[in-house]
Amino acid sequence: QVQLVESGGGLVQAGGSLRLSCAASGSIYRFSFMGWYRQAPGKPRELVASSNSGGGTNYADSVKGRFTISRDNAKNTVYLQMNSLKPEDTAVYYCNAYSSASYWGQGTQVTVSS
Repeated sequence: QVQLVESGGGLVQAGGSLRLSCAASGSIYRFSFMGWYRQAPGKPRELVASSNSGGGTNYADSVKGRFTISRDNAKNTVYLQMNSLKPEDTAVYYCNAYSSASYWGQGTQVTVSS
């Protein structure tokens, strides 16, 4: 059973930074895809950033140049460094991992005040 546990969310002022962590139960080498999604109230869940097993990364246009996804295979953890945060980044952020099946964490709230 795969478990993903997110942490690092919180309240921050616009222009500030947060780093989200997603700790997996077991090796993350097995996941061909790991990503961060977010869902704001009344909006659909959207992909923010992703990392594949080949080292490639992809970002939503709205976060390019501000967010960085990274993997620490030794710690079985994926990070999302978020800089220059804006109020529109406010959402619940979810970690996702895929390896023959899709797995989700419980989410962590990020609130950016103006």
